[in-house]
Amino acid sequence: MPSTQFSLTTMYLIGLMGITIYRDHLLSVLLCLEGPMLSLFLFLAIWSLLINATSFTTSPMLLLAFSACEAGAGLALLVASTRTHGAATLNSLTALRW
Repeated sequence: MPSTQFSLTTMYLIGLMGITIYRDHLLSVLLCLEGPMLSLFLFLAIWSLLINATSFTTSPMLLLAFSACEAGAGLALLVASTRTHGAATLNSLTALRW
């Protein structure tokens, strides 16, 4: 189990590092955000199997559904920002700054 925990923790941290490194383009940030969400999904799924909690088995599926909704909302924001500003880079979105 320690190798699984190490792999999932590494996957989570690489996703967070990707968000900080590739923060210029919105699509890169969205793709890097999926890494930590999928690692959390895998961690919850493995954890619920290890403790044999049948009432907790729906929690990973709920997290996966929220991750899909987040991805859909992010892609909708990407399309909207591309249509209004002409580019999907986060530097060109000056409407969000006050």
